[in-house]
Amino acid sequence: MDFTEKSKTLSEEIFNDTEKFSKYINDQLIASNATYGIGGYDELRTLYARSKVFDDEEPRRLHIGIDIWGKPASPVFAPLGGVIHSFAFNDHYGDYGATIILQHQIKATNFFTLYGHLSLKDIQHLKEGKFISMGETIGHFGESNENGNWPPHLHFQIILNMQNYKGDFPGVCKLSEREKYLTNCPDPDIILQMLKFVK
Repeated sequence: MDFTEKSKTLSEEIFNDTEKFSKYINDQLIASNATYGIGGYDELRTLYARSKVFDDEEPRRLHIGIDIWGKPASPVFAPLGGVIHSFAFNDHYGDYGATIILQHQIKATNFFTLYGHLSLKDIQHLKEGKFISMGETIGHFGESNENGNWPPHLHFQIILNMQNYKGDFPGVCKLSEREKYLTNCPDPDIILQMLKFVK
């Protein structure tokens, strides 16, 4: 799915209205006969103008994760084993809503994965340090009223250095900081391996 200003179908009128935006996503999935849609990594998106969360002297508009769009309550499975680093309810318009961050270690490499826009019930009984097995259900796509007022989807992101964040980490950065953030947050398709199936 294209969320850049080059999109010929996604207008400001649509993305500023969560109900219209949700219908737009559903219509795109139906037209493509798809269960899920993929929103790109390293993508410059005008739609972040819908929320003051992304406003600054230089607005944040560059997406540094991968979005998977689909039906509410779609299950989210841990792609790797790890422990719960932190979680939070980032309850601002345009923010992550319910968020879980896992910590992983492969050989000598320590890194983190972030899961944003989840169902609020998914974080109600969590504990930091709990082990999560690969393939375990860790969450579900949240409804708009609990996921930051977005159409249902998962924001998935790899983070090498958490920089003292807990339960949160920027998923959108300033264009001037692109190199810094992409170095710290490499392409999530390294783990997901989804894009090889995209035509």
